[in-house]
Amino acid sequence: MNLSEIAHWKHKLSNSHQIGGIETSVVDNGAGRGVRIAWINTGAGLRYKLVLDRGMDILDAFHNQYSLAWISRAGMTSPQPFSNQGIDWLRTFGGGLLTTCGLSNAGGPNTDESGSRGLHGNYSNSPAELVSIRQPNIHSGDLSFEIVARVRETTTFGPSLEMLRSISGKIGSAEIHIKDTVTNRGNTPAPHMLLYHINCGWPLIDDGTRIVWKGEIVPEGNAGTCTHVGTDFNREHQFTRCAPPLDEHSGYGEDVACIIPDSDQVVCGYANDNLALGLKITFSKTQMPWLINWQHWGKNEYVTALEPATHPPVGQTAVRENGTLILLEPGESRTYDLKLEVLTGEKVREFKM
Repeated sequence: MNLSEIAHWKHKLSNSHQIGGIETSVVDNGAGRGVRIAWINTGAGLRYKLVLDRGMDILDAFHNQYSLAWISRAGMTSPQPFSNQGIDWLRTFGGGLLTTCGLSNAGGPNTDESGSRGLHGNYSNSPAELVSIRQPNIHSGDLSFEIVARVRETTTFGPSLEMLRSISGKIGSAEIHIKDTVTNRGNTPAPHMLLYHINCGWPLIDDGTRIVWKGEIVPEGNAGTCTHVGTDFNREHQFTRCAPPLDEHSGYGEDVACIIPDSDQVVCGYANDNLALGLKITFSKTQMPWLINWQHWGKNEYVTALEPATHPPVGQTAVRENGTLILLEPGESRTYDLKLEVLTGEKVREFKM
């Protein structure tokens, strides 16, 4: 189905859910029992699951029969608001197409005079407050849809950040539009870091899938960055191809590239030429000046992520020390826009660095 087919729908539909829209529900089994979710069907082959109780991040995502996202062994779990020490975050990391890291820390555990922070912050263990749902209207011809929610990271007498998240699209279009506005609701300056962990897996990600980006990898060993090359595969391919499963990535093994994009409108993603399937990611370098490529090719734990970010994922202490930490003044806001688009057919072959 595509947008050009709208003329054929007139007087043939009783309910917009026949072509797509948003459906909310509550999970009733397993580690995610009681978690609120929302399934979104775009009517264009793309369907994906929002986990409202995990910051309204995106877990499962499919295009037709193909999975786009990597799902961890943990899968969907209920939020654990106090999993904010050390690397506890990993215990409930479900993977998924989008896991948001922040709002005040992105990167490893760190401690300084301002406090102690666990891996990747509190956001993904914070339930969202649902604000509104707008369904497509087949009678007026408005095929757009939107779901809006609010997430708070706050403490009495301390920093108080609030994020308003909108996820939207249009029936007949295989795109996801994410708009996040972070506001300091407190009365003192608030530290702020944000990173979007876009986790993709098989079959989109496979041996030979192309990783598409344009920019410069900051060399390993440069202070304040995260580049780490541990395999001969990436010494050869320089983060432009997906590897087969690698023994070097058993356990905590990983390769990471910190990339400075070369244009204001950043375009990156993945292209699987064998399936004629791709995922295109678009964001603003002004809003997020860094792109991270995380690769973990462990056996039965096979994943890579492209991660638009305000900083390299080195933690709040490191960016405070190098002078790049964002401090939002009371009432100040920052907005972040992200688009994810499924590519098929000839568009995949044309999607290149």
